[in-house]
Amino acid sequence: MDADEIDWNRTLREQWEFHWKHQLRAGPEGLTDDEHFWSPVPDAWSVRPRGSSTAPVQLGAGDFTIDFAFPQTVPAAFTTIAWRLGHVIVGVLAARNAAHFGASAASYETWDYAGSAATALDQLETQLDVWLAGVRSLGDAGLQVPIGEKEPFPEAPMADLVLHIHRELIHHLSEVCLLRDLYRHTNRATNGATR
Repeated sequence: MDADEIDWNRTLREQWEFHWKHQLRAGPEGLTDDEHFWSPVPDAWSVRPRGSSTAPVQLGAGDFTIDFAFPQTVPAAFTTIAWRLGHVIVGVLAARNAAHFGASAASYETWDYAGSAATALDQLETQLDVWLAGVRSLGDAGLQVPIGEKEPFPEAPMADLVLHIHRELIHHLSEVCLLRDLYRHTNRATNGATR
């Protein structure tokens, strides 16, 4: 097959869609609030009710904020499922959807973070839908256009950003699935397991 005959836009979308549908989607399905906010280590960063965090920086516009530090702590703080989903929803997807696909402006500072697992998963699904529709709208020609000044590498083609976002999604949502597995295996009273 000639490279000119490949539908690169479909191929890039399917990279994420296949992983989501066949490897990740079931992972967060039915996520409980206990799992969402569970902290497997002391002082893990999370999403918390406003005013209850001890992190150096708390960001967000609503009743819940996300923990941060500037500059980042060394070593990096351990993060909960709630934090990782907040990062994916806002920093990976919503900010890019706003910058490149005409969605409402979004930032860590202005986001209304989810106070429940169900709300976080709804936000995730919404942002994923916007992202995939935006990528689809680029067609093959749009994948070759430079990203522009909204990203650190403005001269890179949009295809590079799509690949980067998909790597971020696969990476962080795999972490969510792993943390959920860890929760289930360390909280036997919750999952009914006997060992």
